[in-house]
Amino acid sequence: MTETPAPHALWPAPIADGTVHATVTVPGSKSVTNRALVLASLAAEPGWVRRPLRSRDSQLMSDALRALGVGIEETVSSSSSSAREGDTGEAWRIIPAALHGPATVDVGNAGTVMRFLPPVATLASGDIRFDGDPRSYERPLGQVITALRTLGARIDDDGRGALPLTVQGGGALEGGTVEIDASNSSQFVSALLLSAPRFNQGVEVRHVGDKLPSMPHIRMTVEMLRAAGAQVDTPEAGGEKDVWRVAPGALLGRDLVVEPDLSNAQPFLAAALITGGTVTIRDWPRRTTQPGDALRRIFTEMGGSCELTDAGLVFTGSGKIHGIDVDLGEVGELTPGIAAVAALADSESVLRGVRHLRLHETDRLAALTKEINGLGGDVTETEDGLRIRPRPLHGGTFHTYDDHRMATAGAVIGLAVDGVLIENVATTAKTLPDFPKMWTDMLSKSVSTGVGA
Repeated sequence: MTETPAPHALWPAPIADGTVHATVTVPGSKSVTNRALVLASLAAEPGWVRRPLRSRDSQLMSDALRALGVGIEETVSSSSSSAREGDTGEAWRIIPAALHGPATVDVGNAGTVMRFLPPVATLASGDIRFDGDPRSYERPLGQVITALRTLGARIDDDGRGALPLTVQGGGALEGGTVEIDASNSSQFVSALLLSAPRFNQGVEVRHVGDKLPSMPHIRMTVEMLRAAGAQVDTPEAGGEKDVWRVAPGALLGRDLVVEPDLSNAQPFLAAALITGGTVTIRDWPRRTTQPGDALRRIFTEMGGSCELTDAGLVFTGSGKIHGIDVDLGEVGELTPGIAAVAALADSESVLRGVRHLRLHETDRLAALTKEINGLGGDVTETEDGLRIRPRPLHGGTFHTYDDHRMATAGAVIGLAVDGVLIENVATTAKTLPDFPKMWTDMLSKSVSTGVGA
């Protein structure tokens, strides 16, 4: 791994001198990795997580579970049965144990850690304290805290409804029925569902707020629960709208291979779209619950074409970028990259359905507006998204606000605009380790780049 620029250093975003032609191996999905770690830790028997994402978010999750008593053994074997071209064969063996405190969990600024682990901590014996980065104190958590109290948990948060907090674990949780407003984050629902098989009564979660964002992530949670042996009734199965029921029962130890992170493939696909080149993303799954799969449709509408082959997803740009009017409510995490491409398009774009992005790692709508406009763009915030009118852009500093997707969005703009300087590109380590090297390799070699490539 090459040296990543120091935090808050300015990284000159490389400009593309011509068309990009590359094959990219994207690291494993953060969303799948962290759900798999939780489910494996709550299982009745050991399991394996293969090709996991090794990043800040997944390290925070594994460190937290270890602090609660879970055994996680990391191995690397090039002869692994799951090996692929460029794969190190990395695998984590998860050994469940009786969860216990006292312990302190550092959530960093990882939404999955700060929301998925308080329900797990209710199953531990002893006090579990949760703390994190300053931004984590501002991110919504009150709905999860209130729901857990309704289900029988004891939580001390000094009335903040946010971090820091202490879960007074009693070794079990009664569970039952709970109402929750998850309109700010689908993670509120996933957090309760993941631990529910271990609750005495399981759980019935009823969403009572506005439209739920990021539904693919809830479907991911449900599919992974079912694969681990849980009984889950969902709205998709013909039940009541926005109601999920998980029965109590033992979870199986699985041997799970983590899919590539399709949302992290976005900047590389954008490179093909912007330069009129071709990028192949290895091992793109033919069926997946990942929100990033929507890129096939969205980037095709913006001027590209794609084909799923045995080698992976082959995406080709036409040399033209078209504006788009799109509801991104289910795939909000793709908004920064789409906004970056839209700023280079030949017509106006309207990105809708993403008001919840104001509560992510940063206020992504405000941040995108300020940074693209700082390069000469014309972006305005709407009630639930962005309106982007393309204008000639110029170089300048693109601030990231410690947000990994802001950093990759800036790099995408830098492909076509000379002199873009990314402040704190190191924040990409949250979910995409070694991004600067992958990016520069793609442009310098324009043949093959990626982890292990």
